[in-house]
Amino acid sequence: MKGLELSIKFYEEHGKGMLEEQFSHLLPYLAVGLVGSGSECYGYDDEVSQDHDFEPGFCIFLPDEDIVDRRMAFELERAYAKLPKEFMGFSRNAVNPVGGNRHGVIRMGDFFEAKTGSRDGSLSLGQWLSLPDYALCEAVNGEVFCDYYGEFSRIQGRLFYYPEDIRLKKLAGNLLLMGQAGQYNYSRCIKRNETGAAQMAVFEFAKCAMQVMFLLKKRYAPYYKWSFRALRELGEDGLAFSKQLEFLITSANDEESVRKKTETIEAVCKTVSTMLNGQNLTQADSAEMEQQAYIVNNFIADNNIRNMHILSGV
Repeated sequence: MKGLELSIKFYEEHGKGMLEEQFSHLLPYLAVGLVGSGSECYGYDDEVSQDHDFEPGFCIFLPDEDIVDRRMAFELERAYAKLPKEFMGFSRNAVNPVGGNRHGVIRMGDFFEAKTGSRDGSLSLGQWLSLPDYALCEAVNGEVFCDYYGEFSRIQGRLFYYPEDIRLKKLAGNLLLMGQAGQYNYSRCIKRNETGAAQMAVFEFAKCAMQVMFLLKKRYAPYYKWSFRALRELGEDGLAFSKQLEFLITSANDEESVRKKTETIEAVCKTVSTMLNGQNLTQADSAEMEQQAYIVNNFIADNNIRNMHILSGV
């Protein structure tokens, strides 16, 4: 059973009644769901996932103390702790997982601050540019079962995706690194017989190409171990990319493989160029990623963001 499905069933059979019967006066201020860290919040969990941090549970999100005070929060925590210890063959965890509690009573502000540095989803330019995708992804993933107060959903709405100029800055930086690592440095490392450095160049190219695909699809990339899984969900382009990038980072550097890698790098760059043209983000029919990087950067409307170093968002 998937973790999200387990969470919904546990809430509907045990949590919902507890909240309605014991805390009806607090319901207008609550949001309930499963959001944040863990493969189950993406729907990526499987039998392997069940070896740690997997349990029947859900999140009860509260506003700050000026609305729901500490005493009420404590009573909620105590009631949540008294819910059945086993459900549908799964036991609830006796200790918090690494990184803190993922279920139970959580202040909305604490949750979003831990993920983004902002309690209400209002991010500065520096935060938008520097926050890793996976952190933003964890702030908006999963499912909200109910949001009586509405604030949790409003904050998620502010964080749903990058402002366009931020997206373009990140896109430009990753395009530049794609060109440097894959189209320039890989072949030079091979010619010098620096096979380790050549493979690092391939890794850098693949990482940046993956980021470019997510940016072009306007999706946050999840934590790295789920990046290929998420990439395959981005349609035919993402599926093709996943196969090409996996070949690049897993194949050897013998003569035949080097030839195929070089061809694959150029094929990936050609796909990116086509997609940039499809979004009217370039004026050049070129697969040279460094050239495309500066063209994309020039599409940024805000002068301050456009004039920042091109790698500011990487």
